Amino acid sequence: MNTDLLNLARGVAGEAAAFVAAQRAGGVSVAATKSSAVDVVTQVDRDCEALVRERLLAARPGDAFLGEEGGGAGGETGVRWIVDPIDGTVNFLYGLPQYAVSIAAEQDGRVVAGVVVNAATGEECFASLGGGAWRDGVRLRVRGPAPLAERLVLTGFNYQAGTRRVQAAAVAKLLPLVRDIRRMGSCALDLCHVASGSADAYVEEGVAEWDYAAGALIAREAGARTEVTVGRDGKEALLCAPAHGFEEFREAVVSCGFLALDRE
Repeated sequence: MNTDLLNLARGVAGEAAAFVAAQRAGGVSVAATKSSAVDVVTQVDRDCEALVRERLLAARPGDAFLGEEGGGAGGETGVRWIVDPIDGTVNFLYGLPQYAVSIAAEQDGRVVAGVVVNAATGEECFASLGGGAWRDGVRLRVRGPAPLAERLVLTGFNYQAGTRRVQAAAVAKLLPLVRDIRRMGSCALDLCHVASGSADAYVEEGVAEWDYAAGALIAREAGARTEVTVGRDGKEALLCAPAHGFEEFREAVVSCGFLALDRE
């Protein structure tokens, strides 16, 4: 079953990524904003999600569906598709090559297959539960153990000003403790970077299920551990790091004020 779901997800994600790339070549404009004036959505986001939804539900008409732009639809099979049509829309708008189509398949509440395709480059990462994580045919593994001071940490910033102030203060405290911090602009791709060993950890407040469902499975299958919790400003937060160094990273994140646990 996992293999069938993964194969379907890969086929649809590849088609969707090619669609996004073709639309980017013709120029992009903002169609609307969401949580704030800087939280943008393009018509390509909407059209890509419609394409993905049509393809998935044509193949499996009884499944449930959750997409960032169009909301959800109930199902009766126990399978739910969780989709971000363009994770990294601001990058897409500006032409920065870090934006991806993310598709995850959840069965009975557990993500069992996921694929993330960088629409700018065509690079594909995918995983199935118990089947490992892969990028373009090569098995992915997290980076080996390293002292906290030698770890490269990825993060992101929410589109609401108040949450950004909280995040900026936490990042300022974490930065002297680690090798460096990067803000790349796509949660899904950041998780794939941890999976491939090209980053050591990731933390962000203000993420949603469609941002991380596929990427988190890929990271876990490559040897990472993930935790969904509550950030300092009260929004959903995600931590990801290799299992061998997760607890030390989590302690640093808490001490720097990223999480609600440290509010008092």
